[in-house]
Amino acid sequence: MMTGKTTQRKKDIVVIVAHPDDETLWCGGTILLNANYNWFVACLCRKNDTERALKFKKALIALNAKGIMGNLDDGAEQTPLDEKTVKDTIIKLLPNQNFDLILTHSPFGEYTRHLRHEEIGRAVIDLWGKKEFVTRQLWTFAFEDGNKEYYPQVIKGASIHQTLSQNIWKEKYRIVTQVYGFEKTGFEAKTTPKTEAF
Repeated sequence: MMTGKTTQRKKDIVVIVAHPDDETLWCGGTILLNANYNWFVACLCRKNDTERALKFKKALIALNAKGIMGNLDDGAEQTPLDEKTVKDTIIKLLPNQNFDLILTHSPFGEYTRHLRHEEIGRAVIDLWGKKEFVTRQLWTFAFEDGNKEYYPQVIKGASIHQTLSQNIWKEKYRIVTQVYGFEKTGFEAKTTPKTEAF
């Protein structure tokens, strides 16, 4: 597990997500805990949503990360995307092809059921397997919601669990509610995990 301690070379870590806010919800605490690393967030949807794009930029500042957005279709009807389109968009958005670690969605998503999360998780894993980019490690977010029985929570059997300190969690929650502006009574705020798992 990353410790946040200074090393001779800063690690290059990429977070590949579907939406602005996914980086904060599923691994924002890990980013905040390891602020001395080079973080880059590739968000595949909502580039042309000016409100969400601006909030994403502000979230990156709060997370001390760099990032870029794509504009994959993200309509409410969740029309499946062509696999090649998803993969091409991922490769286009990456700052280079060599990383220490990539964090991304699980092929099963983090809750029931968001097709974009699942598509992106599968695409990243497949690109890695085909050596379209190089990373020493690839971690997928490990959350589930019991088929909508409860808000997403960490998968107990996940390989890595990181319980966040109160201060780190409060900053993560602040980004979700104040930077992104989600209501405290809404899904995102109530979901905001106090433990992150991969």
